[in-house]
Amino acid sequence: MYAVIATGGKQYRVQPGEIIRVEKLEAAAKASVTFDQVLLVADGENVQIGAPTVAGAKVTAEVVQNGRGEKLIIYKYRRRKGYRRKTGHRQPFTAVKITAIA
Repeated sequence: MYAVIATGGKQYRVQPGEIIRVEKLEAAAKASVTFDQVLLVADGENVQIGAPTVAGAKVTAEVVQNGRGEKLIIYKYRRRKGYRRKTGHRQPFTAVKITAIA
């Protein structure tokens, strides 16, 4: 059984027991989170596709960790102009473990 959910402007294919990283959610560690925007639910041969979401379907998950991703370096450079800018960015994320698809 799997489902496709939408959160943080992205779509994720999830299965029970799977740990995924989503855009940062306002939830503490070990808290329960419910995703209501379920776009597709598949259980073997039965596939329900939402228009745009599947009515009554929801995915529950448990927050494993809130953190920040690896540092990305942004380097801007213009040749012969003496222009150099170096900055870094770490994207915040929330790791969630999918517990149930209903």
